[in-house]
Amino acid sequence: MREIAKIAQVSVATVSRVSRGTGQVSPEMRERVLRVIEEYGYRPSQMGRALAEQKHGSVAMVFPGLAGPYFSELIQGFESEAMAVGASVHILATHHRAGAGEQVLTMAERVDGMAVHGGTLSDDALRRVAERVPVVTLAGRSMDGVPAVRADNTTIGELTRHLLLDHGYRRLAFVGNPDGSPDVTERWEAFKAAHRAAKVSAPREPLRLGLQQSDGVIAAGELLEGRRRPRAVVCANDETALGLLIGALGRGLSVPADVAITGFDDVPMASLVQPRLTTVRQPIRELGATTARLLISGLGGPGAVMDAVLATEPVLRESCGCTTTRRSESKGERT
Repeated sequence: MREIAKIAQVSVATVSRVSRGTGQVSPEMRERVLRVIEEYGYRPSQMGRALAEQKHGSVAMVFPGLAGPYFSELIQGFESEAMAVGASVHILATHHRAGAGEQVLTMAERVDGMAVHGGTLSDDALRRVAERVPVVTLAGRSMDGVPAVRADNTTIGELTRHLLLDHGYRRLAFVGNPDGSPDVTERWEAFKAAHRAAKVSAPREPLRLGLQQSDGVIAAGELLEGRRRPRAVVCANDETALGLLIGALGRGLSVPADVAITGFDDVPMASLVQPRLTTVRQPIRELGATTARLLISGLGGPGAVMDAVLATEPVLRESCGCTTTRRSESKGERT
């Protein structure tokens, strides 16, 4: 709006009155402003307008839980963009409680927009929320006009092929529960697709556990005891992989000589443990920031991005059997 005002040589208030069709503006000045608006394709942002008017002055993030560094990074990225426009951030963790949909609907009455983490709400509940406020799905798929921002989860397929072909490992396992999680579902599907491409039989089912370190410790008991332990384990995130690494070392196993372990996220601890964790790096903080920018800039207008996919890359370290850290070339952002 400031840029349009500068080009048209009028005040920001005049641009606001003309774009709204309200207030006293001379016909000559109105025509001048409308000509600049048309020439530069300016469209008012409903979200920006609400924030400027202090309708609520706040936006919300809805997660299934808050444990671990992943959610912390998302919040920091999102909050940095919200703060830039003077908006406060409300955070709701549902913990999959009954009535979570109603809680989110109640919060929607107090905010100007909402980012909902994929898998937190049912499709029906998400539609109901989107009828009340602008919504962006974070780490999920776009749906019925609700935009989404997510990372490229298929890169876990590159990592799986590296284990199968470059290291020659057979009998791989996957740890993570695809049920209710779009991210884990995509990673499991990419894991299976890599097996098909390599013409190697994949396990029929993943080991369905959560995404915390304690789940990785449990996975160690499930997978690493007995004669038929897998040669390599692909975990749906770093937290699980780090727990599995603890469990393996605690059983006297050598990583990667006895079992190779990989994760997804590249949290800071991944490069500090010994052996260092092979993983897939995703731009967690940028996921949050991109979601906030999309939410605040206005949704659903002509040319609006409906499905933003941020690039990820394998980071090869010692836990898979590599001797030096290697990264693939950045693929850039795709939309």
